[in-house]
Amino acid sequence: MHWYEDDGFWSDFFETMFSERRRAETAVVVARSPLLAFPAGSRVLDLCCGPGLYLVPLVRRGYTVTGVDLSAELLKRARAVCEDAAADVRLIRADMLTHVEPESYDVVLNVFTSFGYFDDARDNAQVLRNAHDSLVPGGQLLIDVMGKEVLAGWIGRPQVVELDSAYVVQRDTVLDDWTRLRTDWTLVRDGVAREASITSFLYSAAELRTLFEDAGFTGVECFGGFEEEPYDQHARRLIVRGTKPGR
Repeated sequence: MHWYEDDGFWSDFFETMFSERRRAETAVVVARSPLLAFPAGSRVLDLCCGPGLYLVPLVRRGYTVTGVDLSAELLKRARAVCEDAAADVRLIRADMLTHVEPESYDVVLNVFTSFGYFDDARDNAQVLRNAHDSLVPGGQLLIDVMGKEVLAGWIGRPQVVELDSAYVVQRDTVLDDWTRLRTDWTLVRDGVAREASITSFLYSAAELRTLFEDAGFTGVECFGGFEEEPYDQHARRLIVRGTKPGR
């Protein structure tokens, strides 16, 4: 079993990754981001939607929203959030490696560093091709990751995240000549430690731009945040946007 297939991992470390503070911050970002300003009624796919941090805010911007995720646990949480908000969202359990809905969306989003999970680089490239096939001509793909350049600026000593009744220690290790990252998590609650490791590919802006172009996207642009900040030494994220050519 790969780490991302373990629902126990998502459940145990849920509070660390998807806190209520992060949910509130995400709602603000979605509401005001020029990168997420699409025509009213646009069909938006949140690929690897997780517990739905983006889903309700996207609906509130007037879009028709679908969420896809492999985790039944995260989809259960996403469904509850959407029902509580009376947000009409279509949810699908599927693997991003194989999920394609030909020419069904105006926008595909992949956020919170949900790209690069697969051990084989060719599989990660396939995800981009799947997104390309699921977009209508003129549709956009946006991917939000921790860029290699951003990570290099702060990676170092272990980080500690304090939770309500527990804490998590996070240690990052660069692998394979800066092509992959392993993050080791230790959750301590009631004197009991739970450990897990996640691995993913690392991409620079230039590398991800090339992957987009190889998948058939044009007009590829890189940003340092959802306010269209430049991707420079001040960037906190790497957001890449590409367009499927029109007919």
